[in-house]
Amino acid sequence: MQSDNTTQNTPVIEQLLRDMFAAAVEAALPQNNMSQFIPPPPKGKTVVIGAGKASVAMARALEALWPEPLSGLIVTPHGTDLRCQHIDVVEANHPVPDEAGENASRRILELVNNLSSDDLVISLISGGGSSLLSFPGHGITLADKQAINQALLKSGAAIDEMNCVRKHLSGIKGGRLAHAAFPAKVVTLAISDVPGDDPSTIASGPTVVNTTTREQAIDIIHRYNIELPDNVTKLLNSEHAQTPDPNGASMTSLTTHVICKPQQSLEAAAKVASDAGYNVLILGDAIEGEAREVGKVLAGIAKQVHQYNQPVAAPAVIISGGETTVTIKAKGGRGGRNAECLLGFAEAVVDYNNISGICCDTDGIDGTESNAGVIWTSHVNEQAKEQSLKIAHYLDNNNAWSFFDKTNGLVITGPTHTNVNDFRAVAITPATTQR
Repeated sequence: MQSDNTTQNTPVIEQLLRDMFAAAVEAALPQNNMSQFIPPPPKGKTVVIGAGKASVAMARALEALWPEPLSGLIVTPHGTDLRCQHIDVVEANHPVPDEAGENASRRILELVNNLSSDDLVISLISGGGSSLLSFPGHGITLADKQAINQALLKSGAAIDEMNCVRKHLSGIKGGRLAHAAFPAKVVTLAISDVPGDDPSTIASGPTVVNTTTREQAIDIIHRYNIELPDNVTKLLNSEHAQTPDPNGASMTSLTTHVICKPQQSLEAAAKVASDAGYNVLILGDAIEGEAREVGKVLAGIAKQVHQYNQPVAAPAVIISGGETTVTIKAKGGRGGRNAECLLGFAEAVVDYNNISGICCDTDGIDGTESNAGVIWTSHVNEQAKEQSLKIAHYLDNNNAWSFFDKTNGLVITGPTHTNVNDFRAVAITPATTQR
């Protein structure tokens, strides 16, 4: 079916979508959010530890605000171009753990050992930290963790499910790092990349109370039919897999602040759209599900706006956040969850030239590719038609990145040094008005 719409003014729409994404990232930068959460200096020494895609930027912001000497260690993904004055920075692999992450985890545990109640540990945690803190649990190896991590990434499990398993296979996550720091006071400053902003899920909660159980981790393994090495099964069936008692003494001196949340980024993007004359609908910051199916749902809402001016009248922008998942069914394809989400969306709106969209990860990296995400406009649509590209073929092969690479639809920002999960926006202009 060819809709009776008119083609959008593609450069204007594309710039609007890109500006919205830029505003979402800007709202989540550590330096714009940290000052109100800084604790007072302790009587003793201050040790700064942390992990994640935003951890170095967080550490730099802390150094600029902290009035007294401090030291510590941050572990961050390879390719980070930031360094600190007083805090060591180690790069490790993400999303599959490596030896550098394991060694950095050991060093972090050593830094917090033998502290007193007069000392302070400041823990800077953000998305990606779970893979970077790759210290194996009792009786298992880094190779075991790598195998489980890869299986989880391919399974379609939600982030909270993956991190539940990771906690119970770790020697540092699920509150274990806080337990090691006792009796020092531990203040965690976290940037949320998880639906619901649960601090115990962000980077698998190394310095916060954990309430999940090894039995829940086993249930998740069974639900997704993940095969386990024998020694991993042995660990999960032992008390060594349990995390520190939530009511234990080591969990009584913990303070946690989530300094950046996905919702504030969605609201910043909404302001950009509103200032440009668009009606705005925020669907929520915790949208989950299979990526391509979420894309189809967004397309359905966009078509409702196009045809009926409901639930919001065009010109309109529909914004959402959260974290989708991709169940990988084909080998050799390229493309993160944002690319697959928008390609599912594109398949459903390919005949609507007045509907465009953008899906990007606020950390600047979609999956394991070098792009933040992708954009769909009438221009991208034209490029696909000129090359006779079949959207279904690229979806079937989990190869969304290649589709958008061929159609000039990649959004490339480089690392943003923050991470509040995925950002999605759909723009609909009136069917009878060219903008």
